[in-house]
Amino acid sequence: MRVKCVICDTIESIDDDAPIAKRLRNRPIHTYMCRPCEERISEKTLARKSSGNFRLYRPSTEKDEW
Repeated sequence: MRVKCVICDTIESIDDDAPIAKRLRNRPIHTYMCRPCEERISEKTLARKSSGNFRLYRPSTEKDEW
């Protein structure tokens, strides 16, 4: 299966039986990122987390008493 990275637009070939290939075929909302882009994003995210400038904006859940 040929896939295209959403960030750098490189075209790669992955095995048709791989779990990521099945996920991309069955759910078009999933996107593919190549390994170098994925590593670069994870390194930068970890650096931001360690610097203290990283916040997760999660909605606050209100507990219903019922």
